[in-house]
Amino acid sequence: MKYILMIPGTQQDYDAMASGAQPGLTAQDMAGIDEFLRAFNQELEESGEFVDAQGLAAPVHTRRVELREGVPVVTDGPYAETQEVLAGYWIVDCASFDRATEIAAKLGSGPGPQRPIDVRPVAGSEPEL
Repeated sequence: MKYILMIPGTQQDYDAMASGAQPGLTAQDMAGIDEFLRAFNQELEESGEFVDAQGLAAPVHTRRVELREGVPVVTDGPYAETQEVLAGYWIVDCASFDRATEIAAKLGSGPGPQRPIDVRPVAGSEPEL
């Protein structure tokens, strides 16, 4: 059964990364985060649970397309009313919702800023819940 682990972020997070000034994080802290994520992904690959993981570009690069009276209308982001956006995700294929939750907890225990991680089954997995 596949699950998505979703990590939130803000435009301010992306702005800080672009400037190289991560509030409260040193270059050594950032190296520790990178090392943790490489080991985390490798462990998932070795267990056969890794499907995909991607970080997303800053929300300022977002485009929203919606139909208005049958005509596609494109709006550039970010959206003033939005505080958090999806910053990245992992898709894992594992035995249960509890296992996906364990994986998310391990991801959340890594070094760096603490963020909530949302875990949702991928559509089509509902009969196994």
